[in-house]
Amino acid sequence: MHNSTVVLVLAFTRAIGIPLVIAFLIYKWRMRHQSAYANIEEFLQKQTLMPIRYSYSDIKKVTEGFKDKLGEGGFGSVYKAKLRGGSFAAVKVLGTNKSSTAGGGNDGQDFMSEVATIGRIHHANVVRLIGYCSEGSKRALVYEFMPNGSLDKHILHHNQGSLSLEQLYHISLGVARGIEYLHSGCAMQILHFDIKPHNILLDQTFNPKISDFGLAKLNHPGGDHSIAALTAARGTIGYMAPEMFYKNIGTVSYKADVYSFGMLVLEMTGKRKNLNAATEHSSVYFPSWVHNEVSMPGTPIAVGEVTEEEDNIAKKMVIVGLWCIQTNPANRPPMNKVVEMLEGDLESLELPPKPVLYAAETVTKNEEGSSSSSHMSSEFTQSIISTVNNYESPQW
Repeated sequence: MHNSTVVLVLAFTRAIGIPLVIAFLIYKWRMRHQSAYANIEEFLQKQTLMPIRYSYSDIKKVTEGFKDKLGEGGFGSVYKAKLRGGSFAAVKVLGTNKSSTAGGGNDGQDFMSEVATIGRIHHANVVRLIGYCSEGSKRALVYEFMPNGSLDKHILHHNQGSLSLEQLYHISLGVARGIEYLHSGCAMQILHFDIKPHNILLDQTFNPKISDFGLAKLNHPGGDHSIAALTAARGTIGYMAPEMFYKNIGTVSYKADVYSFGMLVLEMTGKRKNLNAATEHSSVYFPSWVHNEVSMPGTPIAVGEVTEEEDNIAKKMVIVGLWCIQTNPANRPPMNKVVEMLEGDLESLELPPKPVLYAAETVTKNEEGSSSSSHMSSEFTQSIISTVNNYESPQW
């Protein structure tokens, strides 16, 4: 009798204990998320000159129940919307899972980063943030609508004839002016850290606008353009500066955006998708190849049948791009110099040293298929250090 009583007591305690444990875990989960939501709300309340704040019901209404999807990525989805005044907008609805960098991941830090940076920017070459939504786990950003979409759609192989070299040149110049404004035209220096074709949007006249500030970092401006203190590399493989991986190359600064811009310009000039040396079909690394081509007088650079003037535009873009992707950050020009080089004459440009090849680079993919990390051999690392140490930086 005694033993059966003990068994009954243990069984009762276990039956009551499991629900209590589950309830406790749910409580902790809710408290953690409510704390994150409170932090975001506190941040938003402190901002001045903020864009319009929309309710989630407003977001559903202007998108007609999220009917017209424009695109999708790791951050969430983008939908076309029609605002009350009749103008169109693009609504980025942020994901709520932990893997989403812009949404529920990292306690909404990327969402707050985007609102804090783009919310205070007004420039012809930076996309305008019209408004935002923040209701618990539901977050969205409302941008001006860019009818010609992102640049990457216009420079893929099957669309390589959709933009002329003159258009590509004006796009590159507009992007350069936008980055220059972020680096030196704002009260706080803004480092974008993810300049790539996908994040360059085109309006009805193909005027470029920089978008997606989820990885951006605010810096106090200084004489040395204050160094960004980062705990991990950020950006997209193929456009990320080498110092993001190797601290002995140089410190991470606004020059990382210069590098990304250089890769963007080289990709635009070739009207081709950026070739990583690790991919099985690329036997030639494009920056190295194009450096060889532009260094030989009389060799055409532009793809297809073009005029001499168009080829000169291509050569100018290539030379500027090659300067921007120099391995040592100190050897890359600041963006105001980049704008000056693009606006100047081809004859005034000096060909930079040949870029170090990323021949040993390999890229890993995460579960969502996006590039997440990079590995380079010790031989490559030593070649980088040797190149950096043996080349004298120009006086930018």
